[in-house]
Amino acid sequence: MKNFNFIISLFFILFIIVGCTQKTPYTNRSQMIFMSQEEELALGEQSYKETLSSLKVITSTTDAFRIRNIGFRIAQAANRSDFKWEFNLVEDNQMNAFCLPGGKVVVYTGILKAAKNDDQLATVMSHEIAHALARHGAERMSSAKLQQGIQVLGNVVLASQGSSYQNIFNQAYGVGTQLGIMLPYGRLQENEADEIGIYLMHKAGYNINEALNFWKNMSEGKESSNEFFSTHPSSQTRINNIQNAINNIKK
Repeated sequence: MKNFNFIISLFFILFIIVGCTQKTPYTNRSQMIFMSQEEELALGEQSYKETLSSLKVITSTTDAFRIRNIGFRIAQAANRSDFKWEFNLVEDNQMNAFCLPGGKVVVYTGILKAAKNDDQLATVMSHEIAHALARHGAERMSSAKLQQGIQVLGNVVLASQGSSYQNIFNQAYGVGTQLGIMLPYGRLQENEADEIGIYLMHKAGYNINEALNFWKNMSEGKESSNEFFSTHPSSQTRINNIQNAINNIKK
């Protein structure tokens, strides 16, 4: 009976997965997302307001105007009428930027050290916007929920085998998932955001060759890490993938 319940539960999970698949823009990759776009946009709006309340927003400066002008050019290329685009520069030395669902883009002043011109700044902004267009955040949340469900199901099935089997399962699942799924999943999304970002840059009229220079600037002075244990691709992998995307556009 327990095995029968396990099989039924497994088929139910597979049914949910099949019913929640969609395609990413440009790359056309199949992805599993349980969250509706309405829920995602509402979450992005809420998170954006909470995040901005704790940051120092810079307005009426040359760089602030640059961020907005570049952002709206990319937004026009993205062609998402359901997004309520906003672009803000905030004072923070971190070399970072992000885009929340709904087109809420925040650029840290620290990234200006690596982005030497408008084309390079468009590189990082297109990359972050690509994450939102591809719904990478919702995809990762959906993946985490599925993993939790499978782990609970596994615990139910193994409960009769004793706690030792259950502990082994939890340990193997945790390590195996972290290294085998979640980290490569992060690298997959980063590479995809790079590729989509290049298409957005090109469509918006920016020099896509400057994307290579931007990521070279970002890698200066940094030690190379083992890509297997990272959520981001190595600098050389990233540059190679971007070069491939540029070559595809120029064909």
